[in-house]
Amino acid sequence: MENQIDCAVACVNGCVLGDRCPNRKYAEAASKLIEETSLDKMLEIAEEAVRKKRMQPPQWVIPDFPE
Repeated sequence: MENQIDCAVACVNGCVLGDRCPNRKYAEAASKLIEETSLDKMLEIAEEAVRKKRMQPPQWVIPDFPE
């Protein structure tokens, strides 16, 4: 039986499931990226992501009111 927890809440100070974490593969990929990527390259990636986000048209959220 797999544990169902909200990682964003339960793991704020670190993973509470350890090796049983269903998101472990993402943590390993993130660690590998951090180890193998220079800070300058990470900043370049972040700047490109912000630039792309700014170029997108605004998205309006219209609430669905009950009738």
